[in-house]
Amino acid sequence: MLEFNKWFFVLLLNFLVLIYILNIILFRPMVKLFTDRESTVRNSLDAAKELSRRKEESIATMNRELKEAISKANGIFEGIRKEGLEKQKELLEGANKQAQEFIGKAKKELQAEAGKARQRLRGDAEKFAEEIVRKLAGI
Repeated sequence: MLEFNKWFFVLLLNFLVLIYILNIILFRPMVKLFTDRESTVRNSLDAAKELSRRKEESIATMNRELKEAISKANGIFEGIRKEGLEKQKELLEGANKQAQEFIGKAKKELQAEAGKARQRLRGDAEKFAEEIVRKLAGI
């Protein structure tokens, strides 16, 4: 059975003093350490979430700017391609025109040469006809 003598109260007082001292020396600092640690972890997680959110925003902005740049580059490319096609068309038209002029001049020159050749052939044919007539008449 439990006896309530003076040693019981001394031990009880010793226990309560020890609890009080441990509370001041050990428990309060430990609780403070744990709450500080929890606060640090929570702040770190919040900072990480904020960084992640900013990263996602930056990636979205970068992708949007990249799409705009690609679209702009495609527009410039199409403009340059159209200019090139127009220039090519102009050059081909100019070359065709020069070729047609050259062909026209060549036809005129050929017609002139053909006319001269016909005249010479007519003159030669008349000479041959006269010579044949003279030779036949001379027989």
